[in-house]
Amino acid sequence: MSIDTNLLQLGRASRARKSQPVVGLVAGGLGAYWPQFPNLLPQLQHSASVVSQRITSFDARVVDVGFISDATEAEAAAEKLRVAGCDLIVMFLTTYMTATMVVPIAQRTGADVLFINLQPSESMDHATFDTGEWLAYCGACPLPEMANAFERCGIKFRSVSGYLADENAWSRIEGWVKAASVKRVLRHGRHGLLGHLYPGMYDVSTDLTLVPANLGGHVEVLEIDDLRVRVDAVKERDVEAAREEVTQIFELLDSVDPVDLDWSLRVAIGMEKLVSDFSLDSLAYYHRGLEGEQHERLAAGMILGASLLTASHVPACGEYELRTSLAMLILDRLGAGGSFTELQALNFTDGVVEMGHDGPAHLAISDRKPMLRGLGVFHGKRGWGISVEFDVKHGPVTALGLTQMRDGSFRFVVSEGEVVAGPLLQIGNTTSRVNFNRDPGEWCDAWSATAVAHHWALGTGHRVKELRSVAELLGIEIVTV
Repeated sequence: MSIDTNLLQLGRASRARKSQPVVGLVAGGLGAYWPQFPNLLPQLQHSASVVSQRITSFDARVVDVGFISDATEAEAAAEKLRVAGCDLIVMFLTTYMTATMVVPIAQRTGADVLFINLQPSESMDHATFDTGEWLAYCGACPLPEMANAFERCGIKFRSVSGYLADENAWSRIEGWVKAASVKRVLRHGRHGLLGHLYPGMYDVSTDLTLVPANLGGHVEVLEIDDLRVRVDAVKERDVEAAREEVTQIFELLDSVDPVDLDWSLRVAIGMEKLVSDFSLDSLAYYHRGLEGEQHERLAAGMILGASLLTASHVPACGEYELRTSLAMLILDRLGAGGSFTELQALNFTDGVVEMGHDGPAHLAISDRKPMLRGLGVFHGKRGWGISVEFDVKHGPVTALGLTQMRDGSFRFVVSEGEVVAGPLLQIGNTTSRVNFNRDPGEWCDAWSATAVAHHWALGTGHRVKELRSVAELLGIEIVTV
């Protein structure tokens, strides 16, 4: 299913645009060839226009500085790209060119560089080609030169080789653009942290300084009263509009108390206003409260709002799990959704791992219409109210944990599996049955041995390749189970 909501449009339209990476595009070749082979440059420029059109079709803001033929033109291109503030520069090697035409671009901009070598077609026509026509297929020739020069200059090297109509190559190129999008939203992101740590969860605790140190961005520390004052200001007409939308999105079970639903709607509207006012890209929260007072009710009423925020590209999760809200954000920007998840049980009869969580979910990746279930108690937490029940879309999935190591570094922990059909708990949890193609106990031990925390994000599709690109751009270790 897909979620296309109208609930409180505060800031929603701008969320996708906010994470659009700035992609610089420059094509080049050795100018000494142009007078020797008059037809070569026009052919290469045509290839460059094809690449430009394809790159422009991606979800990115493209700054195309055209075609360069020598080091002087490279310096001018470097300055334009520096001013543009590029997140990623795609350098199209149309034929042989020297490293001195490329190194200044990487050094002056400070941006990540992706070399692409896309020849005109799958292979040359050896019987008819002359030297000029061969040179149009010679983009592979300078690639080792660039790798060596980058190594000696202390610059990361990466490349994609193929041909202009090679969809495998274009999929890999788009993967790097998506990775740049993730890096941008982390580098420029604002991540809300509301309330306090769930008592005793050592693994959940995050040194806030390590977020900008490892990923960039800003952590906005919020008080429960920042939400309270916004919930207090909610108008009845907004509640009715939200009620209409929520009844379309969810199946409301008989256990849902109308009073609890009304309260959750008010809290959801307050949460949307909170996100808008603080320009948040993600939110992690937990507050205990006591004896039914207002703060306890606020914390207990946040599940619906957190699920709606997550579906509209502001991942929100409970238990103060800042790193998991960031993992959810990463998967969301890769188009995988990303739902708040932990281990629930191992099913040795069916050979699956049952995982999910009570509370918020990424509604856009539900396999069926998500349900709202009324609960008299939230296990291990104070308060009562409604919870979201759903199953992640059946098919390929990826679990992504973002864990903090002893030395202060962050680590990606990833595992690809498949959500399969079968019996699920009916207790207001986001339960999924995941087949990792190995003994569930062995998988559980291997997953735990990575030092992953007990929460992570579960997203659709097999995403290890994309996450490797993200990890490289961020300089983060990645471990695959």
